[in-house]
Amino acid sequence: MCGGDSRQSVAGAGQGPDASESAPPRRILHVDMDAFFASVEQRDRPELRGRPVAVGHGRSRGVVAAASYEAREFGVRSAMPSVTALRKCPELIFVPPRFDVYRGISAEIHAIFADYTELVEPLSLDEAYLDVSLACAGGRPASAIAEEIRARIHATTGLTASAGVSYNKFLAKLASDQNKPDGLTVIPPRRAGAFVAGLPVGRFHGVGPVTEAKMHRLGIRSGADLRARSLAFLQAHFGSSAAHYHAISRGIDPRPVRPDRPRKSIGAETTLSQDLSALEAAAEVLERLAAKLSGPCAEKGLAGRTVTLKVRFTDFVQITRRRTLSRPLTETHEMLEVARQLLAGLHPFPRPVRLLGITLSGLVPRTEGAAARQLDLFDEAGPGGG
Repeated sequence: MCGGDSRQSVAGAGQGPDASESAPPRRILHVDMDAFFASVEQRDRPELRGRPVAVGHGRSRGVVAAASYEAREFGVRSAMPSVTALRKCPELIFVPPRFDVYRGISAEIHAIFADYTELVEPLSLDEAYLDVSLACAGGRPASAIAEEIRARIHATTGLTASAGVSYNKFLAKLASDQNKPDGLTVIPPRRAGAFVAGLPVGRFHGVGPVTEAKMHRLGIRSGADLRARSLAFLQAHFGSSAAHYHAISRGIDPRPVRPDRPRKSIGAETTLSQDLSALEAAAEVLERLAAKLSGPCAEKGLAGRTVTLKVRFTDFVQITRRRTLSRPLTETHEMLEVARQLLAGLHPFPRPVRLLGITLSGLVPRTEGAAARQLDLFDEAGPGGG
């Protein structure tokens, strides 16, 4: 519908566990704009249409914030270093981000959501969950609401959105990604089982590359493989995450849609492909992590007063170091400098490092950080930092 060439599908075949004769299933939508930042730039600059575009800075140390679908065909992805993106696609066009423009369009989109339900949980500028159960109580299909929302977004902004419809957040998010761009996928309870069973585990929320590789080593490659493992087996191999994996493999996700949930922190971490002992090599990893945080901070208009460094060693001992500042940090290089200082305080490392992470907390509107002047630091030892 959106743009005249949308795709709609009904996924799976089987019985969903959340279905109940006494309590009708919830109607949850996940609406996700298609290549949002890049699509805005292509909309506003006709010469970019049909060409590979990356939103970000093309400097040697830059990072891709978003990539158009033309760029994605070459393997360009968000959070990828600019030099890697250019190596994959030499014709890639870098466009500096315009977060004020993106926030304005996002406000228009969320105003449309508000016409259908008060239960809207924004995940970022370009995606949100909507609980439309009440709007469907009179018999109106959730899929019809999703199509209408997508059509209104296109008419208002000139941009396309994809949507997923199901009875919980986990499945709705999976569904919205199924027919991108400009698609709609519905996963009703009776068909959820087969849909989940046929997915690779890497598609599941909470299963990152490291966990995916571990699951593969255990012979778990699909939702069906994951569902076949007992909770005890999963607890033995995945600890506290086991209950989550056990539930989602069965299409179970009781989380409610929480409107206007406040963001307490923004973080990024990575398990290293090679253990590191050198300070310079570990500092380079922090640079990439800080760059990954800059996009979410800018698009949400947030700054933070506290930087927390997370370090896990090869023996799985984990420590944190934290520094709180008198004014909120608004720039990536400021956040990175604090993280580097915290890391330097741990060197020489007692053992090689296998995981590094940075978290920004004490979040406030970005305008507060821009207005502040003083930078008085005081150190705090984080939990386990002894």
